[in-house]
Amino acid sequence: MKNASAKRLWGDYLDKHLEYAFVDEPRVRHFGDNPELANTCLKLVLEGKKRASSQSLLGLQYREEALPKLGDFTVLTDWEGEAKCIMRTTAVRLKPFFSISSSYAKMEGEGDGSLDYWKTQHWDYFTRELEPFGRVPRDSMIVVCEVFERVFPES
Repeated sequence: MKNASAKRLWGDYLDKHLEYAFVDEPRVRHFGDNPELANTCLKLVLEGKKRASSQSLLGLQYREEALPKLGDFTVLTDWEGEAKCIMRTTAVRLKPFFSISSSYAKMEGEGDGSLDYWKTQHWDYFTRELEPFGRVPRDSMIVVCEVFERVFPES
C-alpha cells in the first residue's frame, strides 16, 4: 500500500481484527472526480447516510480496474488522499442504468435521496467519466452497484 495514511488506518483496524490479517490488501480510493464530490460523499459515509456507490462497468473496464467483490475492504480517503475510514463490501450487483431503483438511490445517501436526483447526478458523472474514452452513457449501460458497511472507525 503506497498511501501512508491508508496503511496506518489499515494497521489500526488489523490490531483490533486479527481475523483479517491474511485478506487481500484493501483498495484505497476516494469517491467522485472532484474535491467537492469526494469530500461530500466521504462526509455522508462518516455520518452513516451513504451505504452504496455506483460506477459504470465500462469506466472500470477502460481504467482496467477490478470489479468490487463481496467481502472486499476499501480504505476511503478524502480528495487529498488522507485515509478516513474503512468500508467492507456487502453486495455487488450489475444493473442497467434504467433499472436502478429508488431504494438503491436512497442507499447512496446523496442529495435528497430521490431516484431523480441519483439519475441526474450519475448521468453527469458517467458523462465526465466516459468522455476521455470517446464514449457516452446510455440508458442501457451497466452500472456496478456496490453496497457497503463502514467497519472502521465503528459508528
